[in-house]
Amino acid sequence: MPDYCAAIGCSNERSARTKQQDITFHRFPKDKVIRGTWALKLGRDDFEPNNNSVLCSRHFKSKDFDKTGQITRLKRGAIPSFPPKMAKYCVSSTEDEFSKTILGIKKRKMGTGKSILTSSSHANHVPCKAETPEKYLGSKSSILRIVERRLPHADHDYHQIPPSLKKQKEQLQEARKTIACQKEELVKLRKNRFFLERFQCDDRLIMFYTGFRDYMTLMAVFMALQPTAESMLAWSQDPQIVKNGFKEQSLPLTDQFFLFLCHLRQGFLLRDLAIRFNVSETSVSRICNTWTNFLYCMLGSTLVWPSRKKVNELMPLSLKKTFPCTRVIVDCTELHVKRAPSEVLQSDTYSHYKGTVTLKSLVGISPYGELTFISDLYIGSISDKEITQSSGLLSLLEEGDEVMADKDFLVRDILSPINVGLVIPASSKSNRQLTPEEELQTQDIARFRLHVERAIRRIKEYHIFDVTLPMTTLGSINQVWKVCALLTTFQGPLF
Repeated sequence: MPDYCAAIGCSNERSARTKQQDITFHRFPKDKVIRGTWALKLGRDDFEPNNNSVLCSRHFKSKDFDKTGQITRLKRGAIPSFPPKMAKYCVSSTEDEFSKTILGIKKRKMGTGKSILTSSSHANHVPCKAETPEKYLGSKSSILRIVERRLPHADHDYHQIPPSLKKQKEQLQEARKTIACQKEELVKLRKNRFFLERFQCDDRLIMFYTGFRDYMTLMAVFMALQPTAESMLAWSQDPQIVKNGFKEQSLPLTDQFFLFLCHLRQGFLLRDLAIRFNVSETSVSRICNTWTNFLYCMLGSTLVWPSRKKVNELMPLSLKKTFPCTRVIVDCTELHVKRAPSEVLQSDTYSHYKGTVTLKSLVGISPYGELTFISDLYIGSISDKEITQSSGLLSLLEEGDEVMADKDFLVRDILSPINVGLVIPASSKSNRQLTPEEELQTQDIARFRLHVERAIRRIKEYHIFDVTLPMTTLGSINQVWKVCALLTTFQGPLF
């Protein structure tokens, strides 16, 4: 608590002298709000005692004290007497002496107010020139300037929006329109991205870009592969480096699958795919190699060779009447590759049938039109007999089965030891005329052999095989060939 009286002109402070004089010190009552009557011009705009200020007992009447306890206290609502030097500036006011401004603030009317002397000893005091109110409050003109600066103009219209605020409101509206337009453009751009989501409602485009007959089939295959694909390791040129290829890529897993299918089906170049999917060529190459190896393992482990019972159940009636023991219809196809730099490799890959450098594969379908066998790619100079022995087809055949093939597919000598028959058209090389039974048989064989050629055409509709394959692709072309062949099984039977 302060040790001196806050009244102007009062020099009483806490000391032994004031204690002997029975002078006590008291805070301003908390319920007393002292207004402008105590305001003074003391080097600041105004001054007003607060609840922490202290007055001595000389400024209160004896009836204002409560002395019933051990400590002398001020009664509630006690009002101090005005100090002598301040009394001449204190003005008593009535409600009629005030006017209200536009904001509802009370303002004293000019020329009103009476001085109140709180002490009879100062009733006849005449202030000198140095003690006039202007000493504390300033001149009348300065007071008017302060009032004009602080109070709003009387003619101000609060319903009118200031020009600056109006301009800001217009700018805000324009910014909102711009944001709305940008959101619409962003939605359009996302819809127009070359992602799988864009084509989900158009089965014709799904077939065009991926080879799947519709979006539902595509997503069913992807959902079956997804659990394993999420933990798939990415392909890397360094086999010692193990990476998770999908967490490092900017494309979702579905769009990586879509990118790979577009690469196979339409034969898009890596740079083309990088631009379409907004990724680097390195990422496209890594995605394609990773998915090739992944699908080669996953689809290659799927059993496509049917049982004898299933073949008998689904065999067409026309074939069941003529060749009921037919198990598989086979034919060979070749892919063109560029000339090898080595003469030895050149002679090995040269196909006398095609007259160029090729790779050769054996394809087989069931009597009801499903792809059931696909061999690896071999050098073009390999014979039909050698490719049949090397492909593993003989191990799948059972005793009593028959293999239907072209008339030039001379493999009877390797099928006879395992009691498997060979169905081929009758030969007319001996210059003899075919009997009516042989002609009908030849027509039936040709009609069913047509389907194996259609199966081969399905595989070659993956346009990645349209170009002459470079020798640098020999390390992965076998996987690509088998993946494309196995993907055709999701298109359904040929008939």
